[in-house]
Amino acid sequence: MRSFQSLIRGVTAVSAIALLALAAGCSKPANPGSAGAAPAAFARTAAPSQGKTVSKLGDVSAFRAIAADVAALVNKGDLPAAKIRIKDLEVVWDAAEAGLKPRAADDWHVLDKAIDQALKALRDNTPDAATCQQTLANVLRTMDSTGGKA
Repeated sequence: MRSFQSLIRGVTAVSAIALLALAAGCSKPANPGSAGAAPAAFARTAAPSQGKTVSKLGDVSAFRAIAADVAALVNKGDLPAAKIRIKDLEVVWDAAEAGLKPRAADDWHVLDKAIDQALKALRDNTPDAATCQQTLANVLRTMDSTGGKA
């Protein structure tokens, strides 16, 4: 059972990284010589889309989905499972740093700090459910407000 969870966690992390790579595209303009023209990759990630949280950082909906999963586990009182699941958020967030941070460094740092606080709360020797709920609510709120929704 433990190795199955590890396998699922690994597959989830790899899938999320691949999804983010496809959704985010490159952080550099496709045609740097054309002033004022938005690159196609940016236009895709900045365009309003139903159910996606888009900010200056790009589409953060994959990160938000993981954070929402963790919050749901905490709300059910399953802190051990939430601790395992938040590792997925940490892995995909860290893997996407090079593509996200140059887009909006200040926003990236605010969200990174919120994620770090949630990680700390869940990894505490005796995690407090209320503190975990609060830090995850802050992560979700920050994802929703950093740069605003499109």
